[in-house]
Amino acid sequence: MKITARASQIAPSLTLEITAQAKKLKSEGKDIVSFGAGEPDFNTPLYIRNAAKDSMDKGLIKYTPASGLVPLKQVICDKLEKDNGLKYAPSDIVVSNGAKHALHNAMQAIVEDGDEVIIPAPFWLTYPELVKLAGGVPVYVYTKKENGYKMTAEELKSAITPKTRAIILNNPNNPTGSVYSKEEIISLAKVLEETDIAVISDEIYEMLNYTGKPIYSIAQYSEKMKSNTIIVNGVSKSYAMTGWRIGFTACDTAVAKAISSMQSHMTSNPNTIAQYATIAAYTDEAGEQFISEMHESFDRRRKLICSELDKTGIPYIKPEGAFYVFMDVSGLLGKKYNGAELNSPLAIAKVLLSDFDVAVIPCESFGNNESIRLSYAISDSDIVKGVTRIGKFASLLN
Repeated sequence: MKITARASQIAPSLTLEITAQAKKLKSEGKDIVSFGAGEPDFNTPLYIRNAAKDSMDKGLIKYTPASGLVPLKQVICDKLEKDNGLKYAPSDIVVSNGAKHALHNAMQAIVEDGDEVIIPAPFWLTYPELVKLAGGVPVYVYTKKENGYKMTAEELKSAITPKTRAIILNNPNNPTGSVYSKEEIISLAKVLEETDIAVISDEIYEMLNYTGKPIYSIAQYSEKMKSNTIIVNGVSKSYAMTGWRIGFTACDTAVAKAISSMQSHMTSNPNTIAQYATIAAYTDEAGEQFISEMHESFDRRRKLICSELDKTGIPYIKPEGAFYVFMDVSGLLGKKYNGAELNSPLAIAKVLLSDFDVAVIPCESFGNNESIRLSYAISDSDIVKGVTRIGKFASLLN
């Protein structure tokens, strides 16, 4: 059977592939430390799980409007006003099957064949694949380590062409853990406000921010930037609800209507029970305590993994958000392990998994050929054990 060019050009997720390999080895009895996790290692809070059970007991299990329950959309509007100072109406919100689905919807709604979409690198490996699925052309801006791998206004300006349709901003960033400051976002907004370029602002890690300052959404800059921005967010990271698959877009009403129309044919509504659980997530006062406790735990582990990495001598970007450390392995490339030259982060990752029982994510498919991503969404003991093994590996190279 012939496979379409559209499907053939899409690369499988390296993150999921390595995570699956690590899980397989662990199931076989290997003492694997996996730094690959892209999800919090917390269970969904009990009050959210109880809300889901309650919705089932009440028979609230039928179809909802394709774009989501109106009460949930209102709750999301309330969240955006409270946390970001942004006013939206329920008609501006589309609730989807996770933030990844919301990103896909956004691309499909605004990107035509041949349109260019600017993606600062390093990037989450799914972004370019979603652009290509929409018929667009990813245009990469290779950011500098000395800037914390954050795109500057000058770099953005130089990437814009007459074909530029959109830009993807991810703040806090996966895989680097970097956080754009308010001033840095404003400098980008000033460039974009002179154009009609759309912004897809992925703010899924918003609540995992250790800078002490709130995340500033580019949509806050002006009414024009708000109308040209599609905010993507959800509950997967903030409330440890990855498997519940609830994300959303907030955008101009006309764009939201287009997204809703597409979603009505592609998937219909997101899971009804998960929608009721999400209403509870956002409205129950227990939510703030959970977020605070999870934030404190990740901040502690962030400091722990940095202190352990310092012992290895391998450089890294000190993370300010999310739960990732971006480790620079350029100094290890070209060295040999057991006589074999290590010529890529993937080669390093394979040795770490096979010989040192450590799973890491090589970042070639994240737009960086010299780095590895470590997730610290694991226990303190595994952080220490895993980084110690990485240090031992580095010490054996010649």
